[in-house]
Amino acid sequence: MEIYNPQKIEKKWQRIWEERDFYLAKDLLRKPKSYILVEFPYPSGEGLHVGHCRSYIALDIIARKRRMEGFNVLFPMGWDAFGLPTENYAVKTGIHPRTVTEKNAAFFKRQEKRLGLSFDWSREINTTDPAYYRWTQWIFVQLFKKGLAYKAEIPINWCPSCKIGLANEEVVDGHCERCGQKVIKKEKEQWMLKITKYAERLIKDLDNIDYPERVKTLQRDWIGKSEGTEIKFKIKSTKHEISVFTTRPDTLSGCTYLVLSPEYPVIEQLESKIENLESVKKYIEQAKKKTEKERLSEIKEKTGVEIRG
Repeated sequence: MEIYNPQKIEKKWQRIWEERDFYLAKDLLRKPKSYILVEFPYPSGEGLHVGHCRSYIALDIIARKRRMEGFNVLFPMGWDAFGLPTENYAVKTGIHPRTVTEKNAAFFKRQEKRLGLSFDWSREINTTDPAYYRWTQWIFVQLFKKGLAYKAEIPINWCPSCKIGLANEEVVDGHCERCGQKVIKKEKEQWMLKITKYAERLIKDLDNIDYPERVKTLQRDWIGKSEGTEIKFKIKSTKHEISVFTTRPDTLSGCTYLVLSPEYPVIEQLESKIENLESVKKYIEQAKKKTEKERLSEIKEKTGVEIRG
């Protein structure tokens, strides 16, 4: 019996699959349609890792099953090439982002073909292609016209040395991954999308999808719907108020103090009336140096400073 030669056999059949367009999703076909989508990778590393393979193989199994069931399956692949991962890789290697993207995308594609994944390569996209991102820009314009895109001042991770905003993944032990500088929290104007407008619909539609109940619960918790009342506390001898949301307005009679976030704007507005301003400012600066994870951790001693005035 001839010894199995994977290099020879796999190349042969991969060539045949491509020549015969086995995985092409044909337009205007009368078969029932099935669209299967897996997350596009960032082509910024040295190649695929086992996490990619795990996701792609699982979806590939579903795509093949659907084809066998008579569906016209669209199973595309592309490259999420814009953004911080590509930029970081270019900074580390000194290679232009476009060169990095084209080289790595080609390498990723070869690897995916060698895995035998049944992607429809005629639908391949790259997010750096103007023909692609013109539509993301168009979508943003439509959101803006509908009042769903707006600007807001929000705290971000800020590196004083690189003078750039950082994703949470770029902050390592409170320091910038690039230069090692201590990261601070800084208020910056950012574009935001008003996804909260659809919170109720998102929660209700979870009942209509075939997902594990555990995943649905995670989604409901992430959306974070909570019913309650907004109470406004007037600050004595000023025109300012502090708005507080509570699910238990019936317990307000036992309220003895309010806890404010270090970023709460009224603190800055009332600086002239705060007797221990230096202590308050010092605490705020300390809070800005902490990561979101550190600030939200429940395994820590509660800290704070009394505002006198």
